Amino acid sequence: MRRRLQHHGTALLAGLTALTLSLALCSCTAGRGGPGGEALPSAPSSPKLTSIDINPHDRAQLRQGGTLNLAIAQFSHQWSPIHADGAESTTVMVSKPLLPTFFRSDAAGTQTPNPAYLQDAHADLKDGRQVVTWTLNPKAHWSDGTPITWRDIEANWRALNGKDPAYKSSSNTGFELVSSVERGKDDFQAVMTFDRPFSEWQSMFNSASNAPLLPAARISTPELFNTAYLDGFPVTAGPFKVERLDRAAQTVTLVADPSWWGDKPMLDRIVFHAMLPSAMGAAFAKGELDLVNNGPDVAGYQLIKSTKGSVVRRAGGPDFRQLTLNARTPALGDATVRQAVFQAIDRDAVIRADLSGLDWPTVPLNNHLLVTNQNGYRDNSLGLARYDPAEAARKLDAAGWKLDGDVRKKDGRELNLRMVVPAGVTPAQTEAANATRMLKDVGVKVTTVTAPLNEFFDKYVNRDDFDIAAYSLIGTPFPASGNRANFAQNGGTNRVGAGSQAADAALDRAAAASDAATASEAINQADGELWKVAGVLPLYQRPQLFGARADLANIGAQGLSDIVWENVGFLR
Repeated sequence: MRRRLQHHGTALLAGLTALTLSLALCSCTAGRGGPGGEALPSAPSSPKLTSIDINPHDRAQLRQGGTLNLAIAQFSHQWSPIHADGAESTTVMVSKPLLPTFFRSDAAGTQTPNPAYLQDAHADLKDGRQVVTWTLNPKAHWSDGTPITWRDIEANWRALNGKDPAYKSSSNTGFELVSSVERGKDDFQAVMTFDRPFSEWQSMFNSASNAPLLPAARISTPELFNTAYLDGFPVTAGPFKVERLDRAAQTVTLVADPSWWGDKPMLDRIVFHAMLPSAMGAAFAKGELDLVNNGPDVAGYQLIKSTKGSVVRRAGGPDFRQLTLNARTPALGDATVRQAVFQAIDRDAVIRADLSGLDWPTVPLNNHLLVTNQNGYRDNSLGLARYDPAEAARKLDAAGWKLDGDVRKKDGRELNLRMVVPAGVTPAQTEAANATRMLKDVGVKVTTVTAPLNEFFDKYVNRDDFDIAAYSLIGTPFPASGNRANFAQNGGTNRVGAGSQAADAALDRAAAASDAATASEAINQADGELWKVAGVLPLYQRPQLFGARADLANIGAQGLSDIVWENVGFLR
């Protein structure tokens, strides 16, 4: 077994990743620059989606300088994306131009090394054990001048291997399989030995899996790991650095770092503006934003389409809308009750309400780990994805929740579910209204709690203070390792609070698989077990619909690909 990555950028298959789990796209084009490209079909057959749409141009075609204005959904408190409280889209997005990641993903999910940080990485079998040797770029250093060395890799492993629960990590996937990290031929080489094979090892320290490297000096103890990146970035190592975090203005300003050793960034500044998602389209139309991730917001989409000098960029990625049910609460601790909630919700109606007017396929998603246009996708839902209010009522009866007037009761307590949704997110408001109406039909009362956007994750979802929560899960090119934290019983971002040993075992088999067919089968077995758990109800593949200035290049609807931040800029 030997998978070698050379620093000249040869694209290699990342074990099972590029073989089976990349998006299988029909009628794909890269970087269509028109105002929206071809119309997307609404038929329930395989949707035809672009794989990437970023207006690609060589650096020589871009002008040096300029400020890129972007929108984020909240002003975060925890800015470490590998901390459990930082594993959400805003923290991840802001941190990517600032922190080291060893690999880049293309539109198909194929991994190539990032030469700014990694000269070489390869996996070998030694005495029957997998050994990965990481050879770092000796020019790479942290913003305080400290070189990036094998000690940083070792410290990240110790923080993320799950052996000390005081480290509040977002995921320990892969790291929990590592028995040691040792110095190689010098300080710029780390030798990592695994207890058992992990074919998705390239997901470690990877931008696509939202797993950057953090400095040993800031994560070497649980206290440092949990607090060093609260309310700021004390140390960075990317093409940009932080100029200012302004909580009053709700902005994060990054500037090109003059000590960056790679290609000089084309932009001078990136400014992230925290605002309600429902306000992003209007801000883009006014010229206050250069790029906006519209998602399934119909009003915003219409504004983007009608804005002069703008284009719509769209792609099919691994992200999806879903409803999370909290198994830690008394009402939803029984899997039978959660399954009844699933079957009481007419997903077709919810999806039509969310996506109407977006030129996007209204296709239900019946898999937790793969989206509909991904290789290996199949429906493993065992009937639980089907709208069946009569069966839902039978399940509730069997669980002891008997209809008493209009509401079911058990032991004198009403079946009243608190559904928490973020303010200013139109799809979430629509989903809450539909779920309330549908669940009422089977005797389940729903009370909607609208949380301030900056508090939705920090004070509700991350604190398990909900019965049902509506938001999107952001996928990666690594369906097994990239999803494990969300669904494994001990996953750092498992907000359901329930899982199954069978699902965990299947995810482990997928991550260790040496061939495509074995990986695909194990992933689908895991998905079948997750339907039985009935913790996350998938709705649909989330549209990657972006509004962009027509002259903005090398960024947009990324699909499975990563943004190369130093190459983002405006056309001459």
